Amino acid sequence: MKNNKFKKLSGKNLKIAVVQARFNEKITDGLLGGALKALKESGVQDKNIEVFQVPGSFEIPILCRRLAQSKKFDGVITVGAVIKGQTAHFEYVSKAVTDGIIRVSLDYDLPITFGVITAHNIKQARERSGNNKGNKGREAAMAFVELAAELKKIK
Repeated sequence: MKNNKFKKLSGKNLKIAVVQARFNEKITDGLLGGALKALKESGVQDKNIEVFQVPGSFEIPILCRRLAQSKKFDGVITVGAVIKGQTAHFEYVSKAVTDGIIRVSLDYDLPITFGVITAHNIKQARERSGNNKGNKGREAAMAFVELAAELKKIK
């Protein structure tokens, strides 16, 4: 996808929940900032964006499920960071978060975009959460606006 295509999309009437994991907070704050900036660039009104926080990425799916059940939002953007350490924990958490998010999205027919970065080290995580166009929170927000527009064509 080209970034210039994103600017043509409008999120003007969308009500969006953003779920942020607090673990690796310096990284997830960058992802959240990128997502919020992108939503504003797409015309989403501040009053239509609600940010929720969970302790870590592992907890993201359960909050997504509760948000889906509430039917208050057009969808959810997730931001988190799972950084590889010395144990297999990285693989377990990454798979659980990925599987949980897609399960909620499909079970509730609700667009949920994946801004959870899975990095091999802190340097990779910083590169994906900085103030550049490679910010994965920004990309998840823009993907959400595009997906929401496509889904609205079908309803």
